[in-house]
Amino acid sequence: MRTLVSLERTNMGRALNLTVTEISSHSDMLAATSVLQQQASEIRGYRVNWQSYLQSQMITQEDYGIISEFDHGDAAKREKIIQEKRSQLAKTFLNLLEHVSKDQTIQYILVIVDDMLQEDHKRVEIFREHSLKKREPACGQFLNLLNGSDGFIVNMTARIIAKIACWSNELMDKSDLNFYLTWLKDQLKITNNEYMQSVARCLQMMLRIDEYRSAFISVDGISTLLSVLSGRVNFQIQYQLIFCIWVLTFNPKLAERMNKFSVIPILADILSDSVKEKVTRIILAVFRNLIEKPDDRSISKEHCIAMVQCKVLKQLSILEQRKFDDEDIVEDVQFLNEKLQASVQDLSSFDEYATEVKSGRLEWSPVHRSSQFWRENAARLNEKKYELLRILVHLLETSRDALVLSVASYDIGEYVRHYPRGKNVIEQLGGKQLVMQLLSHEDPNVRYEALLAVQKLMVHNWEYLGRQLEKEQSANAGKTPSVLNAKA
Repeated sequence: MRTLVSLERTNMGRALNLTVTEISSHSDMLAATSVLQQQASEIRGYRVNWQSYLQSQMITQEDYGIISEFDHGDAAKREKIIQEKRSQLAKTFLNLLEHVSKDQTIQYILVIVDDMLQEDHKRVEIFREHSLKKREPACGQFLNLLNGSDGFIVNMTARIIAKIACWSNELMDKSDLNFYLTWLKDQLKITNNEYMQSVARCLQMMLRIDEYRSAFISVDGISTLLSVLSGRVNFQIQYQLIFCIWVLTFNPKLAERMNKFSVIPILADILSDSVKEKVTRIILAVFRNLIEKPDDRSISKEHCIAMVQCKVLKQLSILEQRKFDDEDIVEDVQFLNEKLQASVQDLSSFDEYATEVKSGRLEWSPVHRSSQFWRENAARLNEKKYELLRILVHLLETSRDALVLSVASYDIGEYVRHYPRGKNVIEQLGGKQLVMQLLSHEDPNVRYEALLAVQKLMVHNWEYLGRQLEKEQSANAGKTPSVLNAKA
């Protein structure tokens, strides 16, 4: 049986405004304004001539009898059919979807099915019971429709699949789940997708179930969410996708991994630009979970430091000056302020550096240029199997930001300079080759820092070099001006 994670705060069981029940009604209200629902309203007015399908032998007499009775009956009649002929009803719907070829009729069937499920969530079981008899996955036939070309058909089908997957007593088949989540993820990537709101709504439903969250991570779902959020999307899509991230953070293990995807910097940027209260509220809720939910307190501390570095304290100060009717916002602002202020007091220079590197947003903060920092902390970059060094090397390989490349090159050079075996470590991690490639970078600052780093990588013994320089300086100092002039 599934594990439904309670969407509640740990402090005295206080829940956010959007509890499970409210999420459902709130999101349905949103869906009513979506393109999908606008089209569905029009399609409900369509009348299908089922008799013509029977006469052309596209459907059986049995299916004709069931669909005609169900389609033309009132609510009481439909409920009676669902109760007394549930297996045949499921069979008829699936037969029609398989044998009817006209898009408009398929659209109509899907709207009927969706309305039936929306009226009573327990009705999803008629499809599960039918699939058990046929020994097939409950969503199998619906999944096939996702390969179609009609936008309404595929997105209404996706909506129905989400309801069966979330409201059924049994979890979705693993292979079907991965296929479906991958499909949703790919839909998010489509530029100017008019059904984006409906796709996001499906994800909002799916990610409420803990077992589906890990599957979403495995198909690279978080990276896709953040990629979309990093682009230009309207506030409604922002809200829905950040809601998905918020729900994911109720899983402690996922909350611990979340900032590896740069969640905090991206949401901090959105927070600084946000003018919609509900977007502000959901971002604050994510930040609170990133502090409260991890079992590892050191990761909670890292998250706090990351928020400080992303100027979240400044945004909290601005929010404190505003008046909100929503008590959750007021409480979250106070909670985050206290936690972030406390983290600043405990912040060591290495904590600050490590968090900056993990954020991927390198800048010339004081620690980079501090010789004392590198003398005291160079060896610490070896901790956790060279975690920070691996990130620096990865940034050299993937970043397009000249500032990030400059700082990463400098840091690698300083590490090599202050750690005796640093040259070998960087070579093994592939950093030397990447730094050398930057010698031909278009940006002069990147070329300069890369050149300095390469020079440091080429020197074998910094102590020996230092002694040689001292000897040269002493020798030059002891020479008379005449000798020097003669040599010149």
